[in-house]
Amino acid sequence: MKNSVIDKQAIIRKNVHIGNFTTIESDVIIEDNTWIGNNVNILNGTRIGKNCQIHAGAVLGGIPQDLKYKGEYTFLEIGDHTVIREFVTINKGTASKTITSIGHNNLIMANTHIGHDCTVGNNCTIGFNVGMAGEVIVGDWANISGLTAIHQFSIIGEHAMISGISRIVKDVPPYVLAAREPLTYCGLNTIGLKRRSFESEKIEELKNIYRIIFQEKKNTAKALQFIKENFVQTVERDKIIAFIKGSTRGIIKGNGLRE
Repeated sequence: MKNSVIDKQAIIRKNVHIGNFTTIESDVIIEDNTWIGNNVNILNGTRIGKNCQIHAGAVLGGIPQDLKYKGEYTFLEIGDHTVIREFVTINKGTASKTITSIGHNNLIMANTHIGHDCTVGNNCTIGFNVGMAGEVIVGDWANISGLTAIHQFSIIGEHAMISGISRIVKDVPPYVLAAREPLTYCGLNTIGLKRRSFESEKIEELKNIYRIIFQEKKNTAKALQFIKENFVQTVERDKIIAFIKGSTRGIIKGNGLRE
C-alpha cells in the first residue's frame, strides 16, 4: 500500500487488499475480500461488492462525460465477484437515473469504458476496448466482444452474443448471435445457451420464434401477433415479445437466410 491515498471516511471492510499509488476518496464502500491493484482511482459515490478484482489503472466512479451533468450527487455500484481489468473506466450516474449499476459475476476486460447511468446485469462478459455510451442496458449473461461501440440508450438482451468490432445502434434481442455490418441477426447464441444448460427443445423453440421475426416476410407487429397466437406460452417466448414491443430504438435486422 505504498504511497496510496485513502480517505479516513472511506469504508473498507475485512481482508481488502489495496495496491500501491491507489487513491480512494471519502464516500466509498469496499466490501470484504476485494483485491485492488496499483494506480487505481476509486472516487466518491462508488460502492464495490465482495470478492471483486480491480486491476491497475482502473478509474471507478468518475464524473459523467455528459454536458447535462451539473454536479449532482450520484453513484456507481459494482456487485460481488466482478473482475475489472486494466485501465477500465466506469462513470457514475447523472440525474437521469442517479446510478450506474454493474451486477454480480461480471468480467470487464481491459480499456473498456462504461458511461453514465448504464446498467449491466449479472454474469456478463464485456470484451477489451468496448465503448459503452450513457444509459445502455445489458441483460444477464450477455457477451460483448472486443472493440464494440454501443450507442447511448441501446439495449442488449440477456444471453445475447455480439461479435467483435461491432457497431450497436439498434437493440439486440435476447438469446441471439449478432454480427456483420450493419449489425445483423445471425442465428441463436447456441453455444452460450448450451453452456447455460438450455435443452435442445428450448433452443429449437427459440430458433422457430426468431425465424418468424427475422426470416419470414411479416412486419414486426404481425410477426409478434403470429407468435403469440401460434406458440405455446413460455417464459422465453414472452421475454422476446416484451423486449421487441418495448424497444424504442428498434431492433437489429435479419439476414434473410433460414437456419
